[in-house]
Amino acid sequence: MTGTRYVADTVLPCDAAMSVLRPGVVDVEPGGRIAWVGPEADAPPRPDWTVHRRAGLLLPGLVNVHCHSPMTLLRGQGEGLPLARWLAEVIWPREARVSPDDVYWGMLLASGELLRYGVTTTVEMYFHDAEMIAAVEASGARCVLTPGVVVAPGWERFGGWEQQIERITALYAARKGDPRIEIGFGPHSAYALPEPALATVGEVARDLGALVHTHLAETEHEGAEVSARHGGASVAEVLAELGLFAGNRVLAAHAVWLSDADIALLARHDVAVAHCPGSNAKLASGCARLVPMIHAGLRVGLGTDGPASNDDLDLWEEIRLAALFARQQERDPTALPANDALALATRGGAAALGRDDIGTLADGRWADMVLLDTADPGFVPVLSEHDLVAHAVWSASRRLVRDVWVAGRLVVHDGECTTVDLAEAGNRVQAAAARLAAG
Repeated sequence: MTGTRYVADTVLPCDAAMSVLRPGVVDVEPGGRIAWVGPEADAPPRPDWTVHRRAGLLLPGLVNVHCHSPMTLLRGQGEGLPLARWLAEVIWPREARVSPDDVYWGMLLASGELLRYGVTTTVEMYFHDAEMIAAVEASGARCVLTPGVVVAPGWERFGGWEQQIERITALYAARKGDPRIEIGFGPHSAYALPEPALATVGEVARDLGALVHTHLAETEHEGAEVSARHGGASVAEVLAELGLFAGNRVLAAHAVWLSDADIALLARHDVAVAHCPGSNAKLASGCARLVPMIHAGLRVGLGTDGPASNDDLDLWEEIRLAALFARQQERDPTALPANDALALATRGGAAALGRDDIGTLADGRWADMVLLDTADPGFVPVLSEHDLVAHAVWSASRRLVRDVWVAGRLVVHDGECTTVDLAEAGNRVQAAAARLAAG
């Protein structure tokens, strides 16, 4: 079996140098790994390989580092409520009635939506793990699944937090080595779990080397009770004291309300951050201090959050919002230039997960790729190589995604998902959402 050579008008590997290859080549081995990337003029001879020429710009698949994708079931519900009321009055009561079949169709619909937008990897925190995995496998996407550990109304059906941790531990062992689905732990937050649960997650994850994915400082006062129990310590300080950070691979979602001391603490423990500007703005939760976090050396990726609080899964929008909000916060039009903004959604997302096999088009990495249509007014004019990156960030969008590959497999062609029947999935989610709303 021979490999496949992709020759594109432009290849943007999203490497550290933010190279622009015009024209560029990406060689993909039969197993879905990249064998070589570089200018077409320097490409090694491969006379037996299949050659595909693509007009447009080829770049890595985007990495969405914080999501609750099956919440397509709840998209738009509770519009206009602040986070605490939104959860307590709308989301948690309906989620208490969500069935395994609902989660399958909600995740399948979301996977098709994500792939159409060029998002090849998502980090998911939800429940009904088997159905989540089945939907991801059916869609051909890549996923880091961190099943939730929560003490909240409706979660009693999954057992106490001890049973939830035991179940995730068993799932981690069963799926270890899966090339497309990585298992981690999703302790929801310090305010949704008792201290012993957080400490136990830290211990178990450390022993396994598994990712810990948690919400941190999303809203201004969510951690008030936790801090009060710990003599006024910040929630970040409490999590560190409980051992959740030490020696672990931790991804903190949102991280909006962090002090300078908190940011320094996260940097010392190498805690990564999932920056979710769209969801945080929609819920009026605030905006994370992105530039100070980057300057402190934190690994930062971008997340959409769930489609019930965004309300889409469009990571291109998050790239723009991250750059816009950073410039507003810093009052500096040079803050977060286009190269750095695009990097947050590609190699930055991979780095936030501690993954060196995605996020960049490079030898040995998975051939997760996106082709953008550059025959669009949004890509005119191009007077320098930098314009291509700037246009991809500022004037391109999800509508220009033409083809998408995961591990070398074509999952979106000419803008249409080839692995998910979106009409059927949409009908299933519509019916489930009506049932959940009716109670």
